[in-house]
Amino acid sequence: MADKKAQLIIEGAAPVELPILSGTAGPDVIDVRALTNQGVFTYDPGFMSTAACESKITFIDGDKGILMHRGYPIEQLAEKSDYLETCYALLYGELPTAEQKAEFTGLVKNHTMVHEQMKSFLNGFRRDAHPMAVMCGMVGALSAFYHDSLDNNNPQHREISAIRLIAKMPTMAAMCYKYSAGQPIMYPRNDLSYAENFLHMMFNTPCEEKKINPILAKAMDRIFILHADHEQNASTSTVRLTGSTGANPFACIAAGIAALWGPAHGGANEAVLTMLDEIGDVSNIEKFIAKAKDKNDPFKLMGFGHRVYKNFDPRAKVMKQTCDEVLSELGINDPKLELAMKLEEIARNDPYFKERNLYPNVDFYSGIILKAIGIPTSMFTVIFALARTAGWIAQWKEMYAEGYKIGRPRQIYTGYTQRDYLPLDQRK
Repeated sequence: MADKKAQLIIEGAAPVELPILSGTAGPDVIDVRALTNQGVFTYDPGFMSTAACESKITFIDGDKGILMHRGYPIEQLAEKSDYLETCYALLYGELPTAEQKAEFTGLVKNHTMVHEQMKSFLNGFRRDAHPMAVMCGMVGALSAFYHDSLDNNNPQHREISAIRLIAKMPTMAAMCYKYSAGQPIMYPRNDLSYAENFLHMMFNTPCEEKKINPILAKAMDRIFILHADHEQNASTSTVRLTGSTGANPFACIAAGIAALWGPAHGGANEAVLTMLDEIGDVSNIEKFIAKAKDKNDPFKLMGFGHRVYKNFDPRAKVMKQTCDEVLSELGINDPKLELAMKLEEIARNDPYFKERNLYPNVDFYSGIILKAIGIPTSMFTVIFALARTAGWIAQWKEMYAEGYKIGRPRQIYTGYTQRDYLPLDQRK
Protein backbone atom coordinates (compact mmCIF):
# COMPACT_ATOMS: atom_id res chain seq x y z
CA MET A 1 0.00 0.00 0.00
CA ALA A 2 2.99 2.33 0.58
CA ASP A 3 4.91 2.20 -2.73
CA LYS A 4 6.03 5.83 -2.87
CA LYS A 5 7.56 8.25 -0.37
CA ALA A 6 7.40 11.98 0.19
CA GLN A 7 10.26 13.96 1.68
CA LEU A 8 9.71 16.80 4.12
CA ILE A 9 12.48 19.35 4.56
CA ILE A 10 12.52 20.98 7.99
CA GLU A 11 15.04 23.81 8.20
CA GLY A 12 17.96 22.88 10.43
CA ALA A 13 17.08 19.19 10.54
CA ALA A 14 17.58 16.12 8.40
CA PRO A 15 14.92 15.42 5.73
CA VAL A 16 12.03 13.26 6.89
CA GLU A 17 10.78 10.47 4.65
CA LEU A 18 7.01 9.93 4.81
CA PRO A 19 5.24 6.94 3.19
CA ILE A 20 2.59 7.68 0.56
CA LEU A 21 -0.38 5.36 0.99
CA SER A 22 -2.77 4.38 -1.79
CA GLY A 23 -6.32 3.18 -1.29
CA THR A 24 -8.42 1.28 -3.82
CA ALA A 25 -9.95 4.60 -4.95
CA GLY A 26 -9.43 8.28 -4.26
CA PRO A 27 -6.27 10.39 -3.87
CA ASP A 28 -3.02 9.15 -2.32
CA VAL A 29 -2.41 9.98 1.34
CA ILE A 30 0.85 11.05 3.00
CA ASP A 31 1.38 9.18 6.27
CA VAL A 32 2.54 11.88 8.72
CA ARG A 33 2.57 9.76 11.89
CA ALA A 34 6.39 9.85 12.05
CA LEU A 35 6.43 13.65 12.37
CA THR A 36 5.84 13.57 16.14
CA ASN A 37 9.25 11.91 16.50
CA GLN A 38 10.71 15.04 14.90
CA GLY A 39 9.00 17.29 17.42
CA VAL A 40 6.45 18.67 14.91
CA PHE A 41 2.93 17.82 13.77
CA THR A 42 0.51 19.04 11.12
CA TYR A 43 -2.08 21.83 11.31
CA ASP A 44 -5.38 21.17 9.53
CA PRO A 45 -8.45 23.02 10.93
CA GLY A 46 -11.64 21.17 10.05
CA PHE A 47 -9.57 18.12 9.02
CA MET A 48 -10.02 19.09 5.38
CA SER A 49 -6.76 17.40 4.35
CA THR A 50 -6.47 14.69 6.99
CA ALA A 51 -7.50 11.04 6.89
CA ALA A 52 -8.18 10.01 10.48
CA CYS A 53 -8.97 6.38 9.68
CA GLU A 54 -8.93 3.64 7.08
CA SER A 55 -12.34 2.40 5.97
CA LYS A 56 -13.88 -0.02 3.47
CA ILE A 57 -17.48 1.17 3.85
CA THR A 58 -18.26 4.29 1.80
CA PHE A 59 -16.44 6.13 -0.99
CA ILE A 60 -17.19 9.64 -2.26
CA ASP A 61 -15.69 11.45 -5.24
CA GLY A 62 -17.08 14.95 -4.89
CA ASP A 63 -15.65 16.22 -8.19
CA LYS A 64 -17.33 13.46 -10.20
CA GLY A 65 -20.51 13.23 -8.11
CA ILE A 66 -19.93 9.61 -7.03
CA LEU A 67 -21.22 7.97 -3.83
CA MET A 68 -20.77 4.23 -3.29
CA HIS A 69 -21.53 1.94 -0.35
CA ARG A 70 -19.23 -1.12 -0.36
CA GLY A 71 -18.65 -0.39 -4.06
CA TYR A 72 -22.34 -0.27 -4.99
CA PRO A 73 -23.39 3.05 -6.61
CA ILE A 74 -26.00 4.89 -4.56
CA GLU A 75 -28.23 5.26 -7.63
CA GLN A 76 -28.46 1.47 -8.02
CA LEU A 77 -29.14 0.90 -4.33
CA ALA A 78 -31.89 3.55 -4.28
CA GLU A 79 -33.53 2.14 -7.41
CA LYS A 80 -33.18 -1.61 -6.85
CA SER A 81 -32.51 -2.23 -3.16
CA ASP A 82 -34.31 -1.45 0.08
CA TYR A 83 -33.08 0.08 3.32
CA LEU A 84 -32.53 -3.12 5.33
CA GLU A 85 -30.64 -4.70 2.44
CA THR A 86 -28.46 -1.57 2.28
CA CYS A 87 -27.95 -1.81 6.05
CA TYR A 88 -26.75 -5.38 5.60
CA ALA A 89 -24.24 -4.31 2.95
CA LEU A 90 -22.95 -1.49 5.17
CA LEU A 91 -22.55 -3.83 8.15
CA TYR A 92 -21.15 -6.92 6.42
CA GLY A 93 -19.57 -5.74 3.17
CA GLU A 94 -21.76 -7.64 0.70
CA LEU A 95 -25.37 -7.63 -0.42
CA PRO A 96 -27.19 -10.51 1.28
CA THR A 97 -28.40 -13.70 -0.33
CA ALA A 98 -32.15 -14.31 -0.14
CA GLU A 99 -31.63 -16.47 2.95
CA GLN A 100 -29.35 -13.91 4.63
CA LYS A 101 -31.77 -11.10 3.87
CA ALA A 102 -34.72 -13.00 5.35
CA GLU A 103 -32.71 -13.81 8.49
CA PHE A 104 -31.46 -10.23 8.92
CA THR A 105 -34.92 -8.73 8.34
CA GLY A 106 -36.37 -11.17 10.88
CA LEU A 107 -33.74 -10.18 13.46
CA VAL A 108 -34.49 -6.48 13.02
CA LYS A 109 -38.25 -7.04 13.26
CA ASN A 110 -37.80 -9.05 16.46
CA HIS A 111 -36.10 -6.07 18.13
CA THR A 112 -38.41 -3.22 17.08
CA MET A 113 -40.07 -2.80 20.47
CA VAL A 114 -38.38 -0.83 23.24
CA HIS A 115 -38.52 -1.53 26.96
CA GLU A 116 -41.92 -0.47 28.30
CA GLN A 117 -40.28 1.72 30.95
CA MET A 118 -38.92 3.90 28.14
CA LYS A 119 -42.41 5.41 28.03
CA SER A 120 -41.93 6.60 31.62
CA PHE A 121 -38.57 8.05 30.65
CA LEU A 122 -40.23 9.85 27.73
CA ASN A 123 -42.78 11.41 30.09
CA GLY A 124 -39.96 13.29 31.82
CA PHE A 125 -39.57 15.60 28.80
CA ARG A 126 -41.66 18.69 28.14
CA ARG A 127 -44.25 18.20 25.41
CA ASP A 128 -42.72 21.05 23.40
CA ALA A 129 -39.14 19.74 23.63
CA HIS A 130 -37.35 19.51 20.29
CA PRO A 131 -37.50 15.88 19.09
CA MET A 132 -33.72 15.82 18.62
CA ALA A 133 -33.24 16.66 22.29
CA VAL A 134 -35.54 13.79 23.19
CA MET A 135 -33.76 11.40 20.80
CA CYS A 136 -30.35 12.24 22.30
CA GLY A 137 -31.68 11.35 25.73
CA MET A 138 -33.58 8.23 24.71
CA VAL A 139 -30.79 6.68 22.65
CA GLY A 140 -28.24 7.39 25.36
CA ALA A 141 -30.57 5.82 27.92
CA LEU A 142 -30.77 2.54 26.00
CA SER A 143 -27.57 1.43 27.71
CA ALA A 144 -29.47 1.52 31.03
CA PHE A 145 -32.12 -0.83 29.64
CA TYR A 146 -29.98 -3.13 27.47
CA HIS A 147 -26.82 -3.59 29.54
CA ASP A 148 -26.53 -7.28 28.67
CA SER A 149 -24.46 -6.58 25.54
CA LEU A 150 -22.12 -3.69 26.33
CA ASP A 151 -18.75 -5.47 26.09
CA ASN A 152 -17.32 -3.66 23.05
CA ASN A 153 -14.56 -6.24 22.70
CA ASN A 154 -17.08 -9.05 22.27
CA PRO A 155 -18.05 -9.40 18.57
CA GLN A 156 -21.40 -10.96 19.50
CA HIS A 157 -22.24 -8.02 21.79
CA ARG A 158 -21.36 -5.57 18.99
CA GLU A 159 -23.66 -7.52 16.67
CA ILE A 160 -26.59 -7.45 19.11
CA SER A 161 -26.18 -3.71 19.73
CA ALA A 162 -26.08 -3.00 15.99
CA ILE A 163 -29.34 -4.89 15.37
CA ARG A 164 -31.02 -3.27 18.37
CA LEU A 165 -30.11 0.26 17.28
CA ILE A 166 -31.27 -0.19 13.67
CA ALA A 167 -34.49 -1.86 14.85
CA LYS A 168 -35.44 0.55 17.64
CA MET A 169 -34.64 3.91 16.03
CA PRO A 170 -37.93 4.12 14.05
CA THR A 171 -39.89 3.18 17.18
CA MET A 172 -38.22 5.87 19.28
CA ALA A 173 -38.48 8.48 16.52
CA ALA A 174 -42.23 7.85 16.21
CA MET A 175 -42.55 7.92 20.02
CA CYS A 176 -40.99 11.41 20.03
CA TYR A 177 -43.52 12.62 17.48
CA LYS A 178 -46.55 11.05 19.15
CA TYR A 179 -45.50 12.45 22.53
CA SER A 180 -45.18 16.00 21.16
CA ALA A 181 -48.54 15.65 19.38
CA GLY A 182 -50.29 14.36 22.50
CA GLN A 183 -51.31 11.13 20.79
CA PRO A 184 -51.05 7.54 22.04
CA ILE A 185 -47.85 5.75 21.14
CA MET A 186 -48.31 3.13 18.45
CA TYR A 187 -46.52 -0.19 18.83
CA PRO A 188 -44.53 -1.53 15.86
CA ARG A 189 -46.03 -4.14 13.54
CA ASN A 190 -43.73 -6.90 12.37
CA ASP A 191 -45.88 -7.71 9.34
CA LEU A 192 -44.90 -4.39 7.75
CA SER A 193 -41.69 -3.38 6.00
CA TYR A 194 -39.21 -1.09 7.75
CA ALA A 195 -40.52 2.08 6.06
CA GLU A 196 -44.18 1.02 6.27
CA ASN A 197 -43.79 0.32 9.96
CA PHE A 198 -42.33 3.77 10.58
CA LEU A 199 -45.22 5.49 8.77
CA HIS A 200 -47.67 3.27 10.67
CA MET A 201 -46.21 4.33 14.03
CA MET A 202 -46.13 7.98 12.95
CA PHE A 203 -49.62 8.43 11.52
CA ASN A 204 -51.93 5.67 12.70
CA THR A 205 -53.85 5.75 15.98
CA PRO A 206 -55.58 3.08 18.10
CA CYS A 207 -58.89 4.45 16.78
CA GLU A 208 -58.02 3.93 13.13
CA GLU A 209 -55.25 2.06 11.38
CA LYS A 210 -55.10 3.06 7.73
CA LYS A 211 -53.28 1.09 5.05
CA ILE A 212 -49.89 2.62 4.27
CA ASN A 213 -49.64 4.13 0.79
CA PRO A 214 -46.95 2.08 -1.05
CA ILE A 215 -45.65 5.11 -2.97
CA LEU A 216 -45.10 7.03 0.28
CA ALA A 217 -43.48 3.95 1.86
CA LYS A 218 -41.13 3.66 -1.13
CA ALA A 219 -40.28 7.35 -0.86
CA MET A 220 -39.55 6.95 2.86
CA ASP A 221 -37.38 3.91 2.15
CA ARG A 222 -35.38 5.86 -0.44
CA ILE A 223 -34.85 8.72 2.00
CA PHE A 224 -33.47 6.18 4.47
CA ILE A 225 -31.14 4.66 1.82
CA LEU A 226 -29.88 8.02 0.58
CA HIS A 227 -28.99 9.13 4.11
CA ALA A 228 -27.64 5.78 5.37
CA ASP A 229 -23.94 6.73 5.32
CA HIS A 230 -21.77 9.51 3.94
CA GLU A 231 -18.17 8.67 4.77
CA GLN A 232 -16.28 10.59 7.52
CA ASN A 233 -18.62 13.55 8.01
CA ALA A 234 -18.92 15.44 11.30
CA SER A 235 -21.39 13.10 13.00
CA THR A 236 -19.69 9.91 11.79
CA SER A 237 -16.34 11.24 12.96
CA THR A 238 -18.00 12.04 16.30
CA VAL A 239 -19.22 8.44 16.61
CA ARG A 240 -15.74 7.13 15.84
CA LEU A 241 -14.03 9.57 18.22
CA THR A 242 -16.48 8.74 21.01
CA GLY A 243 -16.09 5.04 20.26
CA SER A 244 -12.31 5.31 20.50
CA THR A 245 -12.71 6.03 24.23
CA GLY A 246 -14.42 2.67 24.77
CA ALA A 247 -17.83 4.25 25.31
CA ASN A 248 -20.81 1.93 24.83
CA PRO A 249 -22.48 1.91 21.39
CA PHE A 250 -25.65 3.67 22.57
CA ALA A 251 -23.58 6.56 23.97
CA CYS A 252 -21.65 6.72 20.68
CA ILE A 253 -24.82 6.94 18.58
CA ALA A 254 -26.27 9.55 20.98
CA ALA A 255 -23.10 11.58 20.41
CA GLY A 256 -23.61 11.24 16.66
CA ILE A 257 -27.20 12.47 17.01
CA ALA A 258 -25.97 15.50 18.98
CA ALA A 259 -23.46 16.33 16.23
CA LEU A 260 -26.07 15.82 13.51
CA TRP A 261 -28.40 18.27 15.26
CA GLY A 262 -26.19 21.19 14.24
CA PRO A 263 -27.79 23.32 11.51
CA ALA A 264 -24.59 23.17 9.43
CA HIS A 265 -24.90 19.38 9.30
CA GLY A 266 -28.21 17.58 9.69
CA GLY A 267 -30.47 20.59 9.85
CA ALA A 268 -30.16 21.47 6.18
CA ASN A 269 -33.52 20.08 5.00
CA GLU A 270 -35.21 21.85 7.90
CA ALA A 271 -33.40 25.05 6.83
CA VAL A 272 -34.88 24.66 3.33
CA LEU A 273 -38.42 24.89 4.73
CA THR A 274 -37.43 27.84 6.92
CA MET A 275 -36.03 29.59 3.83
CA LEU A 276 -39.26 28.96 1.92
CA ASP A 277 -41.15 30.59 4.80
CA GLU A 278 -38.84 33.58 4.52
CA ILE A 279 -39.38 33.89 0.75
CA GLY A 280 -43.10 33.62 1.37
CA ASP A 281 -44.53 33.76 -2.14
CA VAL A 282 -43.62 32.89 -5.74
CA SER A 283 -43.64 36.59 -6.58
CA ASN A 284 -40.69 37.13 -4.22
CA ILE A 285 -38.38 34.51 -5.76
CA GLU A 286 -36.53 36.86 -8.12
CA LYS A 287 -35.79 39.23 -5.24
CA PHE A 288 -34.33 36.43 -3.12
CA ILE A 289 -32.36 35.02 -6.05
CA ALA A 290 -30.75 38.46 -6.35
CA LYS A 291 -30.03 38.47 -2.61
CA ALA A 292 -28.34 35.07 -2.92
CA LYS A 293 -26.09 36.41 -5.68
CA ASP A 294 -25.12 39.50 -3.67
CA LYS A 295 -21.89 38.69 -1.82
CA ASN A 296 -22.63 41.48 0.65
CA ASP A 297 -25.99 40.00 1.60
CA PRO A 298 -25.97 37.28 4.32
CA PHE A 299 -28.96 35.48 2.76
CA LYS A 300 -28.14 31.97 1.54
CA LEU A 301 -30.17 29.81 -0.82
CA MET A 302 -30.50 26.66 1.29
CA GLY A 303 -30.60 23.25 -0.39
CA PHE A 304 -28.36 24.21 -3.32
CA GLY A 305 -24.75 23.07 -3.74
CA HIS A 306 -22.82 20.83 -1.36
CA ARG A 307 -19.54 21.06 0.55
CA VAL A 308 -18.32 17.72 -0.79
CA TYR A 309 -19.97 17.49 -4.23
CA LYS A 310 -18.44 20.09 -6.55
CA ASN A 311 -20.47 18.94 -9.54
CA PHE A 312 -23.82 17.47 -8.46
CA ASP A 313 -25.14 15.47 -5.54
CA PRO A 314 -25.81 11.96 -6.93
CA ARG A 315 -28.50 11.46 -4.29
CA ALA A 316 -30.43 14.49 -5.55
CA LYS A 317 -31.22 12.90 -8.93
CA VAL A 318 -32.96 9.98 -7.24
CA MET A 319 -34.64 12.26 -4.73
CA LYS A 320 -36.04 14.55 -7.42
CA GLN A 321 -37.68 11.57 -9.14
CA THR A 322 -39.11 10.44 -5.80
CA CYS A 323 -40.31 13.98 -5.08
CA ASP A 324 -42.17 14.11 -8.39
CA GLU A 325 -43.79 10.71 -7.67
CA VAL A 326 -44.95 11.75 -4.19
CA LEU A 327 -46.37 15.11 -5.26
CA SER A 328 -48.15 13.45 -8.20
CA GLU A 329 -49.60 10.74 -5.95
CA LEU A 330 -50.85 13.12 -3.28
CA GLY A 331 -52.02 15.84 -5.64
CA ILE A 332 -51.26 18.42 -2.98
CA ASN A 333 -52.13 22.04 -3.59
CA ASP A 334 -49.69 23.59 -1.13
CA PRO A 335 -48.34 27.11 -1.77
CA LYS A 336 -45.01 26.24 -0.11
CA LEU A 337 -44.51 23.19 -2.33
CA GLU A 338 -45.44 25.26 -5.37
CA LEU A 339 -42.90 27.85 -4.24
CA ALA A 340 -40.21 25.17 -3.87
CA MET A 341 -40.78 23.78 -7.35
CA LYS A 342 -40.70 27.24 -8.90
CA LEU A 343 -37.50 28.10 -7.03
CA GLU A 344 -35.91 24.88 -8.27
CA GLU A 345 -36.88 25.67 -11.87
CA ILE A 346 -35.49 29.21 -11.78
CA ALA A 347 -32.24 28.27 -10.00
CA ARG A 348 -31.61 25.32 -12.34
CA ASN A 349 -31.78 27.61 -15.37
CA ASP A 350 -29.98 30.63 -13.95
CA PRO A 351 -26.43 31.00 -15.43
CA TYR A 352 -25.07 32.18 -12.04
CA PHE A 353 -26.03 28.91 -10.35
CA LYS A 354 -25.14 26.72 -13.32
CA GLU A 355 -21.63 28.19 -13.61
CA ARG A 356 -21.03 27.51 -9.91
CA ASN A 357 -22.60 24.04 -9.95
CA LEU A 358 -25.16 25.13 -7.35
CA TYR A 359 -27.67 22.41 -8.17
CA PRO A 360 -30.45 21.35 -5.80
CA ASN A 361 -29.06 18.80 -3.34
CA VAL A 362 -30.60 15.89 -1.46
CA ASP A 363 -31.73 18.15 1.40
CA PHE A 364 -33.80 20.34 -0.93
CA TYR A 365 -35.89 17.45 -2.19
CA SER A 366 -36.05 15.43 1.03
CA GLY A 367 -37.48 18.43 2.89
CA ILE A 368 -40.20 18.82 0.27
CA ILE A 369 -41.04 15.09 0.34
CA LEU A 370 -41.24 14.95 4.14
CA LYS A 371 -43.49 17.99 4.24
CA ALA A 372 -45.75 16.49 1.57
CA ILE A 373 -46.03 13.24 3.55
CA GLY A 374 -47.12 15.25 6.59
CA ILE A 375 -44.02 15.04 8.76
CA PRO A 376 -43.46 18.24 10.78
CA THR A 377 -40.28 20.21 10.18
CA SER A 378 -38.98 19.55 13.70
CA MET A 379 -38.86 15.81 12.86
CA PHE A 380 -36.73 16.16 9.72
CA THR A 381 -33.35 15.80 11.48
CA VAL A 382 -34.72 12.94 13.59
CA ILE A 383 -35.43 11.02 10.38
CA PHE A 384 -31.93 11.84 9.17
CA ALA A 385 -30.56 10.36 12.43
CA LEU A 386 -32.79 7.29 12.05
CA ALA A 387 -31.40 6.62 8.58
CA ARG A 388 -27.78 7.46 9.42
CA THR A 389 -27.72 5.03 12.37
CA ALA A 390 -26.87 2.19 9.97
CA GLY A 391 -23.77 4.02 8.74
CA TRP A 392 -22.74 5.13 12.23
CA ILE A 393 -22.96 1.63 13.68
CA ALA A 394 -21.19 0.11 10.65
CA GLN A 395 -18.34 2.58 11.08
CA TRP A 396 -18.23 1.89 14.84
CA LYS A 397 -18.10 -1.88 14.25
CA GLU A 398 -15.37 -1.51 11.63
CA MET A 399 -13.30 0.59 14.03
CA TYR A 400 -13.42 -2.14 16.70
CA ALA A 401 -12.87 -5.01 14.28
CA GLU A 402 -9.77 -3.47 12.68
CA GLY A 403 -8.16 -1.89 15.76
CA TYR A 404 -8.07 1.73 16.85
CA LYS A 405 -6.34 4.29 19.01
CA ILE A 406 -8.08 6.79 21.21
CA GLY A 407 -8.57 10.01 19.26
CA ARG A 408 -6.36 12.87 20.41
CA PRO A 409 -6.17 15.88 18.01
CA ARG A 410 -3.29 18.30 18.54
CA GLN A 411 -3.28 22.10 18.58
CA ILE A 412 -1.19 25.20 17.98
CA TYR A 413 -1.06 26.94 21.34
CA THR A 414 -1.29 30.75 21.02
CA GLY A 415 -2.10 31.71 24.61
CA TYR A 416 0.11 33.19 27.33
CA THR A 417 3.51 31.69 28.04
CA GLN A 418 4.27 30.83 31.66
CA ARG A 419 3.56 33.62 34.19
CA ASP A 420 3.37 33.77 37.96
CA TYR A 421 0.24 33.78 40.05
CA LEU A 422 -0.54 37.16 41.65
CA PRO A 423 -2.46 37.49 44.92
CA LEU A 424 -5.85 39.11 44.56
CA ASP A 425 -4.77 42.44 46.15
CA GLN A 426 -1.92 42.82 43.62
CA ARG A 427 -3.99 42.43 40.45
CA LYS A 428 -4.92 45.46 38.36
